[in-house]
Parts: sequence; structure tokens; C-alpha cells
Amino acid sequence: MGSKSTSIKLINKGLGSDTKRIHKTSSIIKLLRRPELGVTSSIIFVYFIFFILAGSSGMFSAEGMINIFQVSAELGILAAAAALLMISGEFDLSMGSMIAFASICIGICVNQFQIPLSISIALTFTLAILIGCFNGWLVVKTGLPSFIVTLASMFILRGLSVGLARSFTGSTQIPYITEGAEESFSVFLFSGHVGKPLFIWLSENHLLATHSDGSPVIEGIPISLLWWIFVTIIASWVLLKTRFGNWIFAVGGDINAARNMGIPVQKVKIILFIITALASTLFATIQVTESGSADTLRGMQKEFEAIIAVVIGGTLLTGGYGTTIGAMLGALIFGTVQIGIFYTGIDNDWFKVFLGIMILVAVLFNTYVRRRALLSH
Repeated sequence: MGSKSTSIKLINKGLGSDTKRIHKTSSIIKLLRRPELGVTSSIIFVYFIFFILAGSSGMFSAEGMINIFQVSAELGILAAAAALLMISGEFDLSMGSMIAFASICIGICVNQFQIPLSISIALTFTLAILIGCFNGWLVVKTGLPSFIVTLASMFILRGLSVGLARSFTGSTQIPYITEGAEESFSVFLFSGHVGKPLFIWLSENHLLATHSDGSPVIEGIPISLLWWIFVTIIASWVLLKTRFGNWIFAVGGDINAARNMGIPVQKVKIILFIITALASTLFATIQVTESGSADTLRGMQKEFEAIIAVVIGGTLLTGGYGTTIGAMLGALIFGTVQIGIFYTGIDNDWFKVFLGIMILVAVLFNTYVRRRALLSH
């Protein structure tokens, strides 16, 4: 039993189980070998580029940075869950469609069945658990690649979203979901801003820019940002401080060895698929309560953006290596590039070309720095 525990702990350190590579190395090299600090070099690179291209455009003002953090936060919630699943060696391509499906479910429950918003949200989270459980069960029982299983789920959930929305409302959009519940605890929990008095005080003392009517340009800290931090902290704690986290690394590193150690591989994977479905539903709930509406186009391609953020953050596509903090930083890079492009004044027609190039360069730079660190002694 002692040798088994030692093997799992080596995997948990994120540096592989190759003990032959253990040498006396400098502190800087040791830090750069961590996926979190590898991606930090990419962040510095991205911000350096935008400082040159858009340094005087207002991108780095308080308002510009809040916009960046808000976009990064919504993606970061998905990326934290996707990172856990990818470290275990699996993918969930249904995350984007799950966002649309969850938002439509909340909308139908409230508008068509007159169910209170809080209960509608609770019912949707329960449904998400069942869907995540079904995805995971199908993967572990059939042995099919999760890429195929969740690709099918992606189409099914997107189709269900459109079909249900049209059947109940005759439209692909459901408005007025939060009407009459603007002051409810559910809206308070998932939308709006916190710290408004502080930002008003800052504007009154000329420490923060104001609009023409005297109101501060920043209302407060977006709730989605707090959710992003909360989800990432919990995911990091689970991954690095619990036995379940060791199981995730072990399953992604060597599934046969994990089985031989007695790790409940199937249970681990099913739970992780449930977590990705719950993260998508949280994303959907935040958007529904923020906008007061649901749309079948919500979450389009978010599954790919989440995977990109996780990969930028240093998680291996093959599993067994990565961190949720790295995924958080990867989401920050994605959000920075996405918002920063508008400040550069580049024609929108070239938006995705520039976005793709920046992400590719960031990943290559991250990989180069980490590879150099691994080769250094």
C-alpha cells in the first residue's frame, strides 16, 4: 500500500513519475516547470503586445480591465471544470450546448409553467446532474471516446433547445424571465455587482472616471468574477488537497495502473462529467439572470474556447498533467485577446484571424518556455 501511495503522489505533483529527471535545479527553473508559471510568461507576452498596439486606447483603464475580467470570468468557470475532466483524460464537447439547454429550461419553467425563478434554477441544476451522469455513464460503459459521446450530446442538446423553445414559445428566444423577480435572492446571487458604495466613493473623490451624469464608469465588481474565483479555488483545492484529486491525476496518467491500485475509475469520470454539466448550468444561470432572457444561440462554441483556455494554461491533451490555476490564467489570456482586439481598432472582419494568431503564438511561447525549463538543470 505504501508504494501505491508514493506513485500517486508523484503524479499529483504534475511533474510526471520519471524520477530520473530529479536533479538539483534553480528555484526559477523549478517555478517555470509548473504549468501555472509557464502560462504566466504567455500573459506577459500578450499584455506586452497589447501595450504596444493599444496602450493609449483606454484598454488598460479601470473600465477596460473590468471588461476583460468579466469576459474571462464566464469562460474561466467553464475552464475550471474542463481542466479537471481533461486532466483525467476526457473531453466534454457538450458544454456549449448545455449552456443553451439550461437557459431555455429556466425560461420555459418560469414563463410557461409559472414556476418561481429559484425553483426553476434548482430544477435545471438537477437536470444538469442527470445529463452529466448520463454522459459519463455512456463513456465508461461503452468504452467509446468521450469526444464521440459528447459530440453526439452537443447536437442533441442544441436540437432540444431549439425544439423545446419553438414548441412552447414559438420562438428561439425567451424574454422577461426575471420580470417581477428583480429583487429576489436568485438574481442577487447570480447577477449584478458588489461593492457599489466603494466605487461611488472613488468617483466622488475623483479617483475613478465618471459618466456625464456623474455616475461611476464602473458600477462594482461583477458577480461572475466572484463566481470565477470561487469555482477555481474549490477546483484547485479538490485537485491538489484531496484524495479525489489524486485519483484524477492517476486516472489521466495511467488508467490501468489506477485500476490496479483500486481507484474507482468509472466513478471518478462520471463525477467529472457531472461537474462540467454543472459549470455550464452555472454559466447559463449567470447569463439568464444578467440579461433576463434565454436564447438557443447561447454558449455557441464555448466548449472549444474552454478547451483552448485549458490548453493555454498548460494542461496536456493526453491527460495526467495540468492545473486549474493554469486554466484560470488561460481564460484570462483568451479574454484579454478577445477584448483587446477591439481597442486596437482592427477591422472586425479580421477579428477571428487575429484571435487565432494571438492564441497560437501564446501557446507556442508557453510551450517553448516550459520545454526550455524542463531541459535546464
